Amino acid sequence: MEIIFYEIFDELPRQGPGDAVSTEKAFRMLNNLPASPTILDIGCGSGMQTFILAGLIKGKITALDNHPFFIETVNARAKRTGLSGRVTGIVGDMGKMDFPPEGFDIIWSEGAIFIIGLQKGLKEWRKLLKPEGFLVISELAWLKKRKPAEIKNFFNAVYSDIKYYQDVITMIESSGYKLIGSFPIPEESWWQDYYTPAERRISELRKKYPNNKEAKELFDSFLLEIDMFRKYSKYYGNCFYVIQKTGRK
Repeated sequence: MEIIFYEIFDELPRQGPGDAVSTEKAFRMLNNLPASPTILDIGCGSGMQTFILAGLIKGKITALDNHPFFIETVNARAKRTGLSGRVTGIVGDMGKMDFPPEGFDIIWSEGAIFIIGLQKGLKEWRKLLKPEGFLVISELAWLKKRKPAEIKNFFNAVYSDIKYYQDVITMIESSGYKLIGSFPIPEESWWQDYYTPAERRISELRKKYPNNKEAKELFDSFLLEIDMFRKYSKYYGNCFYVIQKTGRK
């Protein structure tokens, strides 16, 4: 099943919702950066945002993901574009990172912190930031407090940790950070490089695995997720949070 899962995601431009404009918008909120900041991109996927960031800084980026194919893709692109001296992809588990404490000016993670949990990520990743370093994450959140039962029940089943975006801010501010800014990505950012190519890819894979029951369940589950967004996108979204480490622990 894992192989089929990655057959979907390996072929997508992005492995989650996002867009270049939103990545750059979040980066432009950072202030008083050193001339050549160091960035750790956690859960980098195939590196779409990694290379956007590489075009915005003169410093070095370490891109981490647990899927070797994505890291091979990142390193091949870095070599092809002459960035291998500044962009390095490594295979690793975000829950077991062994980087030196306070080694990065910026930690960046688009749509991946949910893997270890928001609270744990805020606590553990803080240790890797230099004093007054920045953490930039995007995370699924409710945009409205009141929502239809169907979408509420859907998330109770697939991601019960989803929170109202203001509650995420409260959690951030109680975890040793101050909020610099926050915004939801545009609705079209879910479609162009993620859901629309995913629908095409699933259609292709259905033909490859016509009698595979587990594959069918995986495909149906992903398409249900897409349909939920098509119906209820005004109630939830992917929000960027640009935050800065403070002296408080």
